[in-house]
Amino acid sequence: FMKGSPAQPLCGFSNAVVQILRLHGVEDYRAHDVLQDPDLRQGIKNYSNWPTIPQVYLNGEFVGGCDILLQMHQNGDLVEELKKLGIRSALLDAEKDQDKK
Repeated sequence: FMKGSPAQPLCGFSNAVVQILRLHGVEDYRAHDVLQDPDLRQGIKNYSNWPTIPQVYLNGEFVGGCDILLQMHQNGDLVEELKKLGIRSALLDAEKDQDKK
């Protein structure tokens, strides 16, 4: 759940989430623009008990917002969570390529 779309995020935090996912090679995901539906915007905040947008869900489970996803990216947890979903992070391949040099 974000402001805007992956092709055109409408806030810096939504853009950061999109960029983090792109770094990991995650392209196939659903995004919902909460600016198009005020009820959805408030409803998702109530559902997750999280006050801000964007909100990231992996396999239907709430993970957090931009700050949490950034922290997971920085400490390597996101690679592990993606692996659980059967997604190999593109960063692993980039590291492998660096090691060959």
